Amino acid sequence: MKSHRLVEYGKPLKLEELPEPHPKDAQVLLKVLAAGMCHSDLHLSDGGYDLGAGKRLMVKDRGVLLPLTLGHETVGEAIAWGPKADVKLGRTYLVFPWIGCGECKICEAGDENLCAKPRSLGVYRDGGYSDYIFVPHSRYLLDVTGLDPALCASYACSGLTAYSALKKISPLLAGEGIVIFGAGGLGLQSVSLLKALGGKGAIVVDIDKNKREAALEAGALAAVDGNAPDVSDQIAAVLGEPPRAAIDFVGSEQTASIAFGCLAKGGKLITVGLFGGAAPWPLPLIALRAIAIQGSYVGNLQELKELLILVRNNHVSPIPITRVKFEDANEALDRLRAGQVIGRAVLIP
Repeated sequence: MKSHRLVEYGKPLKLEELPEPHPKDAQVLLKVLAAGMCHSDLHLSDGGYDLGAGKRLMVKDRGVLLPLTLGHETVGEAIAWGPKADVKLGRTYLVFPWIGCGECKICEAGDENLCAKPRSLGVYRDGGYSDYIFVPHSRYLLDVTGLDPALCASYACSGLTAYSALKKISPLLAGEGIVIFGAGGLGLQSVSLLKALGGKGAIVVDIDKNKREAALEAGALAAVDGNAPDVSDQIAAVLGEPPRAAIDFVGSEQTASIAFGCLAKGGKLITVGLFGGAAPWPLPLIALRAIAIQGSYVGNLQELKELLILVRNNHVSPIPITRVKFEDANEALDRLRAGQVIGRAVLIP
């Protein structure tokens, strides 16, 4: 099997040949049909996260070991499996990558994505930047036969992450508009999912004109330049009042500051993005304004199943997809780093 491997932080991926694994028990081997390319792959490739004040969280300190095949958004066809696996020949499956230890209370509650001993594919175990992917148990496979593999791949992370973040403010969605920071794959997924969930809509904030236009085409109520000096005033003007909910899919000091500042008293901020920096909020104002701040990390297996029901029922409009040739993986990651990808880039082996 040919795989794009991260062998050294800060360096291009290296195409290597690896022995093809042989599944047993409930394990499954998939022939990869599509592998989404995510900003998280850039953080892994860089080797760390900016924590602000000159500090970095190194991925090796999170237990990530090299060499590693990146890619946590994977769709493939089952070609081999152990006798205990529940799969069918010729079917197409989306891989749930956020696998935990399977033994702790968090995993038993169904929240493997929050496990303290994660085994996530494409992060702690080899992922989908390959022509084959090895999945440790068939319960992590969701049948998406008949759907576009390149589009479905994005649901394993960007779609799931957006869906899980929206659920955290679900009581507000139908009655009032929300604010979304970032019009990348996550932001565009959220605009589409808002419609599917019966939401009123979102104002999208981004510094990139092309991405703001993409958000409007996806159905955003409005798109605001994040560099404008009156961002909060523009948001309030569109909604008729300050918003009570915001989701930050960027996670920079600038977006966090604007998101916190634009909220109404008693509002809720969901922070998702990993761009980097330190929290810019004055601590007394969190209490004085009664602002709730909650982190949201991808989503669980049940949420991915719920998302796919919406997709199957044609309630979710597709985001723009750029199909990338297998040999062009490094070039595509460079374009992603430069902010040149609208929607999602997907590697096609």
